[in-house]
Amino acid sequence: MSYGDPNNPYGAQQQPGYDAPQQGQAPGYGYPQAPPVQQPYGGGVPQTMPGSVSGARVMLWVIVGLQLIGAVLFALAVVRLNTMKNDDRLKDDSAFHQFADYSTGLLWAVVVFAIAWGVFAAVLATKFTSGGNGVRVTLMVFAIITAVLGLYPFVVVGLVHLVLGVLIACFVGGSKGKAWFNRPRY
Repeated sequence: MSYGDPNNPYGAQQQPGYDAPQQGQAPGYGYPQAPPVQQPYGGGVPQTMPGSVSGARVMLWVIVGLQLIGAVLFALAVVRLNTMKNDDRLKDDSAFHQFADYSTGLLWAVVVFAIAWGVFAAVLATKFTSGGNGVRVTLMVFAIITAVLGLYPFVVVGLVHLVLGVLIACFVGGSKGKAWFNRPRY
């Protein structure tokens, strides 16, 4: 008795045990099936802060410290400048007069801006453990603005801010930073 082509789905079925594989038995050709991939608890979400993200947080605290030190030194310079404006010995000093030509209000505004920028950096540094993707985007914008301000108006003293800003933007904007700030919070 002939059954025809065994691969024909419309032909007569063969009885188990002769030429067809048994029910539940895998065909004898091809690659074996891979075992199922098991996800770690949490679906691969980082449970601890990655080193690069933690480094970015430390760099933010360094910026906070530098901002406060710079604000104090600049405030002392403004106070000293106001006392030296009436000094007759500095009447011929062109570098002093170039700095003294700025209004006192503008110089105090720079001090206030430095303190506010440091406070903003401190707030962002505290949001690393609880913040979401919005904090990540804010951190990247903060870091880029810090780098630009470190490059243009404050070239000599802003070089450290330039480097820290670029590193923070890279660490937070990378794949590990994205995974950390987009993790589910229970």
